Amino acid sequence: MTEKRTLSRRTLIGAGIIGAVGIAGAAFGLSRLDLGGQGAQDPPRDAALQLSWLHSAQFGGSYIALDRGWWADSGLNVSLLQGGPNAPVEPPVVSGAALIGISAADYTAAAVAEGAPFKILGVAMQKNPFVIASLPERPVNEPRDMEGMRIGMALANTPVLETLCTLNGVDIDAIEIVPTQYSAQPLIAGEVDCLLCWETDLPVAMTTQGIESVTMLMADFGYALHSQTYIATEQSLAERRDDLVALMAGEVRGWEAFRADTDAAAELSVEMFPDAGLDLETQKLQAARQVPLMFSPLTDEFGFGWWTDETVAANIETLALLGQSVQANLWDRSILEQVHGR
Repeated sequence: MTEKRTLSRRTLIGAGIIGAVGIAGAAFGLSRLDLGGQGAQDPPRDAALQLSWLHSAQFGGSYIALDRGWWADSGLNVSLLQGGPNAPVEPPVVSGAALIGISAADYTAAAVAEGAPFKILGVAMQKNPFVIASLPERPVNEPRDMEGMRIGMALANTPVLETLCTLNGVDIDAIEIVPTQYSAQPLIAGEVDCLLCWETDLPVAMTTQGIESVTMLMADFGYALHSQTYIATEQSLAERRDDLVALMAGEVRGWEAFRADTDAAAELSVEMFPDAGLDLETQKLQAARQVPLMFSPLTDEFGFGWWTDETVAANIETLALLGQSVQANLWDRSILEQVHGR
């Protein structure tokens, strides 16, 4: 359906994906592609964008940019590379197989700790999509409501729950963690009282079944962690800056068009990937629920993908609670500043 990073990506990192990044980083000096710039009269330059999960409306803005030829107009021949449980984002970007990847601040921080030369260029999701989903009969409206409840989640996400509890003074020992598959069924069946999931997937799945749910967005309670972020290598910033600007400019236009008509974006997603098993109504719901996560007064003022020193500081604090130490210079806004003329 939609990206299940809460189960698959995080579990895979625990099983050694970061090791794969480290291996790719070690080989970087020997196997990187020739990233030299090309003149305006040259043929279109190839540039791959590595998605973070399987095709769906989650990446609808990118599909619009490709479909409307906005990258081609800038001289780029862009390929959208599908992600998935066996296709992590970071290694293709390190090796040069992808110019930009869609990741998240915690994955990028972990990769950088292993030696990957990444910078975060843009932030698509202004609010982290993690929620605590519950049913109206026993809703979770604030973190303290979880005390005395059973929460269904992947054990790999225990640090996420611990961080939310620390930020809000909640006794995590008063919450029973029940390991579950990434499905709404345990909540629907009464096996758990709430779920740790994404705003745009399991709640959507319940809606399509006619089941009302309540979602508490963790970002509203201090869990500041940039998600669906754009990453590139320091070498690409030095040697393919014009291509990075062109690719991000197309993303900006695509996501603004997505915002203007989410139903059309969902329809395009289904049309472009007929073998992906996408249900149109589900994609429409997902697309609509994604907009408030991606756009905010900050993006209204400065443009899509923007961040501030204050939002970076909040991310650093959250990452520290997750056991990751990063510096503010992990974020590089120079590409966005060119795109938005700032």
